[in-house]
Formats: sequence, structure tokens, C-alpha cells
Amino acid sequence: MVCTPLFGVWIASSLAAFANRATWLPVVCGLLLFPGLPLAWDGFAALRLRGVAGGAKRRFLTFSDRLILRTLAINVFFLVVLLAAFPSRAFVALSTRGDWMLDGHHGAAAERTRSALLGCAGGLEWLYRASRDNPYRQEGSDDASPQPTPVPTASAAPAPLPAASAEAPPSPMPTTTPSPTYPWPATLHPVVANMPKEVEVSIESVGKYIQEREPDPMSRVKALHDWVADRVAYDAPAYAARNIPREAGDAQHVFRSRVGVCAGYAKLLAALGKVTGDEILYVVGDARSQDAPMEGESHAWNAARIGAAWYLIDATWNAGSVNGASFQKRYQTEYLFTPPELFAVTHFPDAPKWQLLERPLSRVEFFRRPVLAPAFFAHGLELVAPDRSQVTTAGSIELSIKNPRGVFLLADYAPKTGGARVECAGNRHTTMRCDFPAAGTYDVRLYANHERYGTYAYAGAVQVNARP
Repeated sequence: MVCTPLFGVWIASSLAAFANRATWLPVVCGLLLFPGLPLAWDGFAALRLRGVAGGAKRRFLTFSDRLILRTLAINVFFLVVLLAAFPSRAFVALSTRGDWMLDGHHGAAAERTRSALLGCAGGLEWLYRASRDNPYRQEGSDDASPQPTPVPTASAAPAPLPAASAEAPPSPMPTTTPSPTYPWPATLHPVVANMPKEVEVSIESVGKYIQEREPDPMSRVKALHDWVADRVAYDAPAYAARNIPREAGDAQHVFRSRVGVCAGYAKLLAALGKVTGDEILYVVGDARSQDAPMEGESHAWNAARIGAAWYLIDATWNAGSVNGASFQKRYQTEYLFTPPELFAVTHFPDAPKWQLLERPLSRVEFFRRPVLAPAFFAHGLELVAPDRSQVTTAGSIELSIKNPRGVFLLADYAPKTGGARVECAGNRHTTMRCDFPAAGTYDVRLYANHERYGTYAYAGAVQVNARP
């Protein structure tokens, strides 16, 4: 009788905190759930019974029995309506703001309470999964292989790939798999860069051409990734209109049209792997990006086995970026053989084994962590504060960053509803301060560059609920 109303108030107030609304209102309304409405219901029933039977009819249940049953009935109904209206959003709100009442508290008791609350939030993951039908999911896509085993990834950059001729295979290369390194240079594999147009007529011809010219397994998988990331454009108009055609996720169609969505990129890469004899699997799950930093969206990517180890690849995100209904082509390697602990910041597979982590993250942890790009970690940066994806603050926020390499930083913000981005102040190395002009929800983004002037790469984002 007590826990059910508390559970309803907790969910409603977490939704309010997540949406930057007053949390006191759900708490006050909780007094209606217990004891307000149950007592009013019992009083109304007593008056009605007195009017019908003249007060002579005896009641079978005691007052406490009636109060318990009516409290449960009202609150179960409230919970069903609340969770039916916000099934996935309720889970995300509980994951990110379920401990809103503990903001600013970090003692032992607060941490135990926070852990208990987040554990309860994890119990609603089934509702999140049931309410979100990933359109890229296919039968058996996550369970078509044995338990994967990753290997440690070094941070040093690999040696540049040798130049290749388009007319003849390159000189023989060592067939042993090199030590996995990250990040790879953002340059196309020479076999892909010099591939004749007449070869690119079928998945089979492209795969065989790469297989014949690249004997090293890791470099060959990179070449397959490079062809997909470089040759295929993202179907940004269909994505913006939320009207993605089924064929945009078909490997053959994407190969012919050179246009697709994430499922098309991933299935095409897997199809090329079948031709070359490389085991590249199709993986689906949720992804958080600078455009969807909080609730995430359905996504598909790949896992590739090279030797005895598995590696993670996202050719879609390495192909470029979407800006509204337009796609800007920009080849990169941030999501090629990305270390699992970095990949897990933005990608959450349906099957936990494809995190390739010794201790897989829970979905609560995934949504709770700030959205940081691989570039953030490649620069050796560490975000000290804030330590979660969404925070509430009174008018301003200060980003505190450990920056041992002294890279240059920029930060800016814009209202979640849209508008011009405004640059934040700070020392450009360890502290950035954003002062918000009015109450509202703001998207704060961080950028990094080795030089003071030039192009700053996106490095991460947090969402801020600014209060008056």
C-alpha cells in the first residue's frame, strides 16, 4: 500500500526532472494517490451506501482492508496509464534522473540509496525493450556465433599502408596479423583508393579484388570497411522524413544505388566479408550521438573476427555526418576497430556479449554516462564534471576536464528546441563555463583540436536543464 504510491511518484517526478519540469508537483499529487483519493472513494461509498440502505447494511471489509484495496487499485491504474504513455521515456528518465532528490549528495548513505534506485530502474528495462521495435533487427543476428573474445588494443597508430597499383596486386605482405592499434590513419586503403571502376559492378567482384590484393586479415577487413564507408552515402532525406524504405537496409540494393541507412552499411560489409572469407557479423542495438544524446535511436553495426579476437566496426558513422536532410561525406576511422570500452560509450547492442567487455554495462549505465566521442579519449581527455548525461543547474554549468596533453578545447550550447549555438567561456584547456540566458533545456557540446586555430573535432555532449 505504501510502496505502490511511492513507485508512481518516483517515476512521475523522474519524468518531470528529465523534462525540466517542477518535481514538487508530482510529489504533491502523490498525496492524492495516498491517502487522498482512497479516503475520498471510501467516503463516497459510505454516503452512497447510507443513502441506498439507510445505513442498515453491514460492510464485510474493515476500514483498513478497504483503504488498502482502494489504494492498490488507484495506484496500479495510475502506474499502468503512466507507463503506457511513456514506456521508453520512463526508463531513460529513471536511468538518468531517477536520483534527482540526491543531487549534490555523495556520502555513503546517498550512494547506497542511489545504487538501490538505479537498480530498481534497471528492473524496467523489459518495458523499454518491449516498447521499442528496432527496425534493423533480424532473426538470429546477435546469436549466430560463439561467445566473442576481444584483445587489448594499443593506442599507437599503425604503420601507413603501402601504396598499391590498380593494375597489379601489391608486393607480398606479411600474413601475420599485426598488433591491434587505434586509431588507424584516416586514409583509404590503397587497394580501395585505386580500384578500377569496372571492378565495382558486384559485391562478388569487389570482394574478390580486395581479397586477391590484401593477404593480411586486419588490413583486408579495413579495406572492406573503407570501400563501404567511402562509396556509400547515407539516405539523409529518408532519415529526416522518418520514412526509411525497406530496401535501404538491403545489401544488394545499397551496393547498386550507393545509398542506404545503417542496416545497409552493416549488411553490405557483412556480405563483402562472406566473399573474402572474413567473419563479419551484423549487430543491432541502440546508439547515442550528438544528434540523439539522451534517448538514443535504433542502429546497426558490425563485429569482425580477426584471428581469435573480435573487433567492433561502424562504417555508417565513419562515412560522414547528417545535417537535417543532407549528408556530408567525411571518411574517418574513429569507429574502426574501436576499443570496446570506447565503443560502449555510444553503442549498446541488444546482446550484451557484443559489448566485448569483461563486465558488460547495463542499459542504465549506458544512458547515464555522458556522450563522449572516441576523439575525446584519443586526445587523452577525462571529463571530471559533469559525470552524467543530463544535469540540472541554476543558470550556468562548468565543464571540468583533465587535459594532460594540453589540447585546445571549445564548448558551445544551443536550446534543445533549436537556435543559434553560443560559445562558452573558459581557459580553453581544463575549464569551460556556459552561462544560459534563460531557463530551459540546452545541448552543450565540446570540441577539441591539437592547435589553437583550425578545425575542432566534436568530442562530446551533455544536456543541461537550466533553472531560473
